[in-house]
Amino acid sequence: MDLDTGGRRSLGRYLLYIVCALIFLYLILPIFVILPISFSASRYLQFPPEGFSLQWYDQFFHGRNWMSATLRSFQVATMTAFLATILGTMASLALVRGDFPGKRLLYGLIISPLIIPVIVTAVAVYYIFAIFKMIGTIWVLVLAHTVLALPFVVVNVTATLQGFDVTLERAALSLGANRLVTFFRVVLPLSWPGIFSGALFAFITSFDEVVVAIFLSGAKPTLPKQMWDGIRVAINPTISAVASLLIVFSVVLLLILQVFSRRTGR
Repeated sequence: MDLDTGGRRSLGRYLLYIVCALIFLYLILPIFVILPISFSASRYLQFPPEGFSLQWYDQFFHGRNWMSATLRSFQVATMTAFLATILGTMASLALVRGDFPGKRLLYGLIISPLIIPVIVTAVAVYYIFAIFKMIGTIWVLVLAHTVLALPFVVVNVTATLQGFDVTLERAALSLGANRLVTFFRVVLPLSWPGIFSGALFAFITSFDEVVVAIFLSGAKPTLPKQMWDGIRVAINPTISAVASLLIVFSVVLLLILQVFSRRTGR
């Protein structure tokens, strides 16, 4: 009976490994298709690619529209990460240290963009900023992306603050430091891993966002919006070159986060 049960568990474990491997392969397979196409000499999206060429990367780096959209995405993402990190850190401090009515309601309101469909947020934000005639400006994108990125900062910083040793802060206060000095000399350095992680996730969220950009970017699109327009108008291997660069960029950001986390842990 025990052998039979153990055999079933082993079989179930192997089946789980197989299913997980198939899911992982299904998710990563497009990467192995996109990367070769980006080096194709063909003028159309074709797999397997014909020949080898860097012409599509050349078109991206020398294309005025592509470079303008890329620069705009970096500007919006950087400003969004900065604003979301400041607001998210202050909100996390209030949620962890504060004791006031409606704290759980406030937390639910802050993380609600993770639950509400992005299209709903995009329509609502468009309606609000259209009244003030701000559609197409960089600030409307920053504010809208901050709403979407704020939950990632709050979740990361809140988790860090909840594991924070309060006795260290009390020790600094007992030695004569005021609240402001204690925050910058004790709380902030020890909370830096969560803050940095939240800022990085906020940057990625803004840089990769396309639905809100479709509604709010106007005549000056971000890079995801430019890619979306390119797919609608004319599909060429330049799209695959841009996608390949974004894949490499995302991997580099994740590696930076991993290295930073290890060094901070030490």
